[in-house]
Amino acid sequence: MFRPRPRPRAYNAPVSFTVRAITLDLDDTLWPFAPIGARIDQVLHEWMLQHSPATAAMFPVEAMRELRERSFRDNPHLHHDLSALRRLTIAEALQASGASMDLLEPAYEVFYAARNQVECYPDAIGTLARISARVPVAAVSNGNADLERIGLMQHFAFQLGSRDHGYAKPHPSIFHAACQRLGCGHGEVLHVGDHVEMDVAGAARAGLRTCWINRTGAAWSHPELEPDLEFDTLTALADWLDAHLADACRPTSGTYA
Repeated sequence: MFRPRPRPRAYNAPVSFTVRAITLDLDDTLWPFAPIGARIDQVLHEWMLQHSPATAAMFPVEAMRELRERSFRDNPHLHHDLSALRRLTIAEALQASGASMDLLEPAYEVFYAARNQVECYPDAIGTLARISARVPVAAVSNGNADLERIGLMQHFAFQLGSRDHGYAKPHPSIFHAACQRLGCGHGEVLHVGDHVEMDVAGAARAGLRTCWINRTGAAWSHPELEPDLEFDTLTALADWLDAHLADACRPTSGTYA
């Protein structure tokens, strides 16, 4: 399904435009995150039952989730680094329960292994291969997924996470950094993602073209900005690229290292 949306009147942009590269969100764009989050909670709790029963007793799944949410609220300076926040949450749970801090890194690795066990949307992998064969694709994410561990890195020019960059979406600098590495002007890059503010509004303010992947059929909710494109699957985006970018070419000046 394709629903073209005009950008704010100041842009006065047509539905058909040049796309020399794509930046792509990961969580809830390539795969749903909710099943991952639930599995992480359960796997980490089961590990604590075996290796630190006192921690598991003091922080069952719901209590550990509440601790994680509190750590997020209390540490806004770490919002770009979800790995640091996860380590902080585990460390607080271990300390509060009198457990050895030697368990911190093994517990984190249990979390991280579960975090990278993703199940992509049915259309995602095949469509990603189609899109990356047409234009360079860079992953731009606030999450801490590892495309190498997941086995999808071959479809991407590079992965730019907020932890490495130092700022999270919707900060414009992370979008601009991706454009620079791609060797493209801001208006030549299409950012694709599911989140109204983090992906669409953030990228639009940074000067990128935007595509909202709206798999749930939700109504657009931003009061000021709208995406250039809206699709309910990545396949529909690939079809749009095939129809509109017959003359698209890869940038000649990109440096993806």
